[in-house]
Amino acid sequence: MSVRVRFAPSPTGYLHVGNIRAALTNWLFARRVGGVFILRLDDTDPERSKEEFAEAIKEDLTWLGLDWGETYKQSERLKGYEAAAEALKKAGRLYPCFETSEELEVKRKMQLARKLPPVYDRAGLKLSEAEKAKFEAEGRTPHWRFKLDEAETVEFNDLIRGSSHFEMSAVSDPVLIRHDGSFLYTLPSVVDDMEMNITHIVRGEDHVTNSAVQTQIFGALGGKTPTFAHFSLLQSITKEGLSKRTGALSIRQLRGDGIEPEAILSLLAHIGTSDDIKPYADVAPLIESFDFSKFGRATAKFDVEELKSLNAKIIHNLPYGVVKARMGAFGVGEAEWEVIKHNIATLIEAEDWHHMIEGPVTPVIEGAGFIAEALAVFPKGKLDEGSWSSWAADIKEKTGRKGRDLFMPLRLALTGRDHGPEMKLLLPLIGAERAKARLRGKSA
Repeated sequence: MSVRVRFAPSPTGYLHVGNIRAALTNWLFARRVGGVFILRLDDTDPERSKEEFAEAIKEDLTWLGLDWGETYKQSERLKGYEAAAEALKKAGRLYPCFETSEELEVKRKMQLARKLPPVYDRAGLKLSEAEKAKFEAEGRTPHWRFKLDEAETVEFNDLIRGSSHFEMSAVSDPVLIRHDGSFLYTLPSVVDDMEMNITHIVRGEDHVTNSAVQTQIFGALGGKTPTFAHFSLLQSITKEGLSKRTGALSIRQLRGDGIEPEAILSLLAHIGTSDDIKPYADVAPLIESFDFSKFGRATAKFDVEELKSLNAKIIHNLPYGVVKARMGAFGVGEAEWEVIKHNIATLIEAEDWHHMIEGPVTPVIEGAGFIAEALAVFPKGKLDEGSWSSWAADIKEKTGRKGRDLFMPLRLALTGRDHGPEMKLLLPLIGAERAKARLRGKSA
């Protein structure tokens, strides 16, 4: 069987870079070995799952170039989860519990006060039928827990973490069904992984204990446990976690800030690995270099400034045809692009420089007398790269000024800025008429 992996986000918010790192790792692995990358929307939480977020997930993945072969929605697969739950109930592996969240919290605090691990005490297993009926008569509805085999040590060879062992006696029986009858992530994920023939589960290390639990659920349902690979979690450089709820470093935000998809992929593909982080304008080298043995165990740090640096390097080397397609309607020409590209970090900034060239610009006049003298010797005829040097020489001869004292007032008057591309390149783009109008102090 060929490799089959899945990216299974919950459509409860916009994807952030941590989510995309998971998607990209699965996608690169699948592409490296000729496997299948599946998009599965884990939307079993009806209150928080939104169609707008589901569409945004697809939009973000498409923008990044992470194409998928199959799409599923868990909300459309509930009958399969219900059948699996019934099978577990009949096998004595799924049992009802009637504690409220407040009662469970009291138990947890008492265990911690006694310096005991906060493991569920299996009180639900000890209830008689009469006690269950009494709770139901009071209007309580049960949540359902999976009975773990406490005597078992779950072992698996993780492709990143290596040999992994879990004593199940130290793990609480997980809740699979809430009080309201809705499913938590754990059971639907196992059912889907079985039915979709998922061969490898590649996800963050915060799911390691879940993997041990799900290994027993796979066994209880007669399924084969996939191979696991748990990569280290991603933190911002300020050591903050990433959350869809806060929108921290969302792909939508980064896209709006002018970050290119190649920059995001270049950083996320190699962050937390032994590979050097470099700008890649194409995914082919990222696919070719993918190897689980390169992943480290330390928490990976995501630095926005590093992303911006990669972005600048990538756009500086983009062919003009690609740039033109991405920049849209404001129309930076090829000659203009070659002049401004090394002074920008995003294509949004290219638009800003384009407006500076085309105008209108409010000139900054420092020394009206000097500017008037410069205007008097403005080059005649068509402007080219040599015009600036010859003009500067004439100004120097007329005024005696040189260096910064000569160049900066001219730059401020012609561009309204104290920095930017070389003036010998900008002047022909600005053009003689606009340049002379700005030297006269007019917005042009």
